[in-house]
Amino acid sequence: MLSDVTMGQFFPGKSIMHRLDPRIKMCLTVYFIVLIFCSKNFVTLGATILMSLLGVVLSKVPLKLYLKSMKPILFIVVFTGVLNLFYGTGDPIFTLGFIHITRNGIVNSIMIAVRIVVLILISSILTFTTSPTQLTDAIERLLKPLALLHVPVHEFAMMMTIALRFVPTLLEETEKIMAAQKARGADMESGGLMQRIKALIPVLIPLFVSAFRRAFDLATAMESRCYHGGEGRTKMKVLHLSKVDYITLIVCVLYLAAFITANILLPSAIVR
Repeated sequence: MLSDVTMGQFFPGKSIMHRLDPRIKMCLTVYFIVLIFCSKNFVTLGATILMSLLGVVLSKVPLKLYLKSMKPILFIVVFTGVLNLFYGTGDPIFTLGFIHITRNGIVNSIMIAVRIVVLILISSILTFTTSPTQLTDAIERLLKPLALLHVPVHEFAMMMTIALRFVPTLLEETEKIMAAQKARGADMESGGLMQRIKALIPVLIPLFVSAFRRAFDLATAMESRCYHGGEGRTKMKVLHLSKVDYITLIVCVLYLAAFITANILLPSAIVR
């Protein structure tokens, strides 16, 4: 189960998505997340889904990795979809006791489920095609105006990237600890909810110890290399926009214009 979590993993490649400037990729991630939640009808929703799938194809990352990233949130998608099914307005098309299902409820349920899936898909494209170093540089450059307000932008970017980078490492460590505990006779899969939570205590304690040890080793390694923050540091790879980045920006501006037009002219999927 834990091996299915692909968050924070980077897969090297030479695809168009890999060659895009990390700042552009981060902005596009936010851009599409906003668009997917602003979709009022199935036309704009479907168009945004197609754009997301285009990003998946252009990334040239195996499809099975994207499907693996979906597995941990499958329960959330189903639960959210079913929950929104009963909160629609309008005339009910199915009634069973106090349960009322309306057309708006079905439409809203589908749109919410699709939005969550596309949200994870778009985020996966960013992490799969962007290295931790590039993410750090992109976050630092995008948040640079906050440095005028004495916000520690470099340190914040470094913490965000390190946290994302160590997600796969900690998950692997968790699997090893759980395997060791099961080999000692620990039962983590039977019993009630409280019993299962208590069974996880022998896993959490060594996991926290391992995480603190890794953090201390990382801090020591950074200090031994004379790391002193972002001030005065030079970059081995300076970020600059290429022809591909400018073409991507033009396409996104044109798509935004078409999206706004379709949202205004076409009727909403949810009837008020």
